[in-house]
Amino acid sequence: MSKWERKFGKYAISNLTIVLILCYVAGYVLNFAAPWVLQYLTLDPYAILHGQVWRIFTWVISPPSSFDLFTIIMLLFYYSLGTALESAWGTWRYNVYIFTGMLLTVLGSFICMGLYYLLTGGISPETARVLFATGSLQFSTYYINMSIFLAYAATFPEAQILLMFVIPVKVKWMGIIYLVVMVLDMFQYAAASSLLWFSVAAIAASLVNILIFWLRNKKRFRLNPKQIRRRARFRQDVRRGEKASGHKCAVCGRTEEDDPSMEFRFCSKCNGNYEYCSYHLFTHEHKK
Repeated sequence: MSKWERKFGKYAISNLTIVLILCYVAGYVLNFAAPWVLQYLTLDPYAILHGQVWRIFTWVISPPSSFDLFTIIMLLFYYSLGTALESAWGTWRYNVYIFTGMLLTVLGSFICMGLYYLLTGGISPETARVLFATGSLQFSTYYINMSIFLAYAATFPEAQILLMFVIPVKVKWMGIIYLVVMVLDMFQYAAASSLLWFSVAAIAASLVNILIFWLRNKKRFRLNPKQIRRRARFRQDVRRGEKASGHKCAVCGRTEEDDPSMEFRFCSKCNGNYEYCSYHLFTHEHKK
């Protein structure tokens, strides 16, 4: 991951969460202004194989639900979560996480289509066109956002959120509840109707994404309260003008001259005087 970041990190999209929210907004605008257009933008694997390849990318603007006050609150909530993850992981790793989830969702749609043909022994082209067009409505960035929440719960397990704006709850317990609900939904959808297999594929893609990243990075992505307090104290030192000079990140090579507002810290787990910027302090591989 670090080698790829050194080569391709400059292409990472900063504030990717804002881009996702803008996709939501574009989807809702289309839903109000020209809802018929959305049927040509959904993740329909059958249509993709018949030349409508743009659906591989345009499905991300498919709105998952009706637009109301609750939707606005949830978008603001996911913006705060995504911003925190990007700050903790670094822009590159956050980009990889989001786009991996999208890629897995696309693959899931094609696997779902293959299962239909395998289990039914083949269906007519007209039936397939209608079936997969209907099923494609189940694919949206809703479960991508759910994976953001689960990733946040895994990274900041001791952080607190206000349930119903009143009750303080540690985010790890909310993450466990969300995870259980998603797994139960997946089994219920699989048992209820074959048309809901598309929902199963969307949920499975989200869960596989968080599982991959958690298993590979669980030692580096979990921030304990001591680390959070240390970062907070360092920000205060920066504001007081106590920041030392001559800092350079051992991963990406950033210095104070590149970004005067960048934070640098030494890692206590590395053998040697290795200093890292805020993007790589918690994501680098320790030097042994």
